[in-house]
Amino acid sequence: MVIRQRARLAEDKEVRRNAILDAAEKVYLGEGGRELNMAEVAVVAGLAKGTLYLYFPGKEELLLALHERHAEGYFKALGALLANPAPVNIDQILALVQKHMVEPPAFLPLASRCLGLMDQCLPEETAVTHAAHVGMALEQLGAALERRFPALIRGAGTTLLMQSYVLIVGLWQLLQKPKNYPNCQDRIEVRFLRRDYPSELDQALRALWLGYTEPRGGVPVATPQSATPVELP
Repeated sequence: MVIRQRARLAEDKEVRRNAILDAAEKVYLGEGGRELNMAEVAVVAGLAKGTLYLYFPGKEELLLALHERHAEGYFKALGALLANPAPVNIDQILALVQKHMVEPPAFLPLASRCLGLMDQCLPEETAVTHAAHVGMALEQLGAALERRFPALIRGAGTTLLMQSYVLIVGLWQLLQKPKNYPNCQDRIEVRFLRRDYPSELDQALRALWLGYTEPRGGVPVATPQSATPVELP
């Protein structure tokens, strides 16, 4: 999608912003998730490089915005599932993880990259704003989970979502072949890494969710310290 005229209205700016994100994802995937060239993004988006910087001060902010858009897709899908009056089960929730996190080729590399950006390259205000938005989404979805799964005590829904995210990204990082040493997993010393990520993830997430949502599921559900509501500005 190429937009060359100056965007004036809020709707026009949002369209252009999404066009930039589309271009950034195309460039990012084309580079194998290694780097993001702002000049190339501008060319793909059909914009002057200076216009691109009006929307995103740098490639770090652009990568974070792209990751936020991906995460928002999962949040919306999970929220819609939990708002539906029909019964909800773990299989449906894990299917959303597969669709919105595992299958999209950019989600996991970007999630991993953005975790590193948070304390290295991003301005403090950008990092805090991102954390606040994610925190509010997790609290809302966590509360919705608690309404659908009676075994979840107050605050446990948010904790479950947080732990699930860490498991999703952390397991992916562990099982990835290092780019600088692509053949290292062929060595017998690290044979434990020769695992199928989707299968391992499904097994791990299923155990985690069953432990929280099934009465006497084997995982004690204590009131998490983070369950205390935090007022955000």
